[in-house]
Amino acid sequence: MTLAQAVVDGADPDELARLEVPATFRAAHTRKDQVGMFGPSPHGVDGVDKDITGSIHVGEVPMPELAPDEVLIAVMASAVNFNTVWTAMFEPVPTFAFLERFGRQDPRHDRDFHVIGSDASGVIVRMGPAVRRWKIGDRVVVSPAYVDEQDPVTHADSMLGADLRAWGFETNYGGLAEFAVVKATQLLPKPRHLTWEEAACNMLCASTAYRMLVSERGARMKQGDVVLIWGATGGLGAYAVQLVRNGGGIPVGVVSSEEKADLLRRLGCDRVVNRSQFDHLDDEKAWRRFGAEIRRQAGEDPHIVFEHTGKDTFGASVYVARRGGSVVTCGSSSGYAHAYDNRHLWMKLKRIVGSHGANYQECHEVNRLLELGMLHPALSAVYPLAETGAAARAVQLNRHVGKVGVLGLAPAEGLGVEDPELRERFGEDRIGMFRGWTS
Repeated sequence: MTLAQAVVDGADPDELARLEVPATFRAAHTRKDQVGMFGPSPHGVDGVDKDITGSIHVGEVPMPELAPDEVLIAVMASAVNFNTVWTAMFEPVPTFAFLERFGRQDPRHDRDFHVIGSDASGVIVRMGPAVRRWKIGDRVVVSPAYVDEQDPVTHADSMLGADLRAWGFETNYGGLAEFAVVKATQLLPKPRHLTWEEAACNMLCASTAYRMLVSERGARMKQGDVVLIWGATGGLGAYAVQLVRNGGGIPVGVVSSEEKADLLRRLGCDRVVNRSQFDHLDDEKAWRRFGAEIRRQAGEDPHIVFEHTGKDTFGASVYVARRGGSVVTCGSSSGYAHAYDNRHLWMKLKRIVGSHGANYQECHEVNRLLELGMLHPALSAVYPLAETGAAARAVQLNRHVGKVGVLGLAPAEGLGVEDPELRERFGEDRIGMFRGWTS
């Protein structure tokens, strides 16, 4: 029996420890020799459709050795994030540049392939000698921050570490595979009421949203705060809506269609702005109309604007935030070069808060909320590993809501639930609210 099959069959820890680790495994990966395949111009301005189904490959890659503080996970399921799309588009810089730089410290990562993916659920099958608190056979989810625990600042906030890396984006051997290599500091217990694919889809987006909104390092949302959420049915936005409602805030969701607006209302967000009603948001006249619609629905300007779209929306975000309000940003999916009218920032005492990922404690808090049923997965669709390219393409073209999952070793959806009574108590409708929805 192979190690992979033993994991699928639910073998006990002793048997998992006895079985041989395979020399190779299947993984979704990009190839160094394809860098430049879409041409030199960034963000498609040359008119090229950067179809990432041609740059994501699924096939055998060699198994690496483990470092002392690492574990080998048999991946049961994973998920697509927007950094998967950036990796496959080789933008804003090819991730092989990250791997080459990291390879000066750890040559295992500097290869001619990049195994991608920054989310995963699975089973521990091997551990380095320095790993404590975990054992072979443990069911886990993976948080995405790959940190240097020997850096002093890491112990204040690991997101400030000079060697902070996003696992599966700035490191090799990520989660869209049958096996993955992770640091012990990335591990959290898998919520017992969730399936493998439901457990796999949460950590990157939910923890990022938590740090942006709830953490003392983010916008510090309080009860009654009006929070404008761009892309409110997307991977980040779906968790932001839940966190705002949990914390007594007032979410105002921005979506691009009436279908997404209906889903948002089912999620409990009654104030919804359909972005398609505003042709462009690139000048103050449009910002005023947009702000007026927010005030019509919420009664006042937002205390917090939850930003991750970037270039196309940032000017509007700075404008509509109330006097003394905050724009908290973690990304720029529409472009990095933001333009805004600085008068509306300095004269009205607004703040721009940069936020990146989440530290281990913040990830722990998010996982606890999932275990308590206070956060639910935003999983809408699941693909087999062989179709990772199609899964990532759906995200690239915004043909999805919530999160898109990918099965690893799990042979089918719906497996991995350890506490069906708890699942019944939380309710299938709430846990699976996003399932089957498309944009």
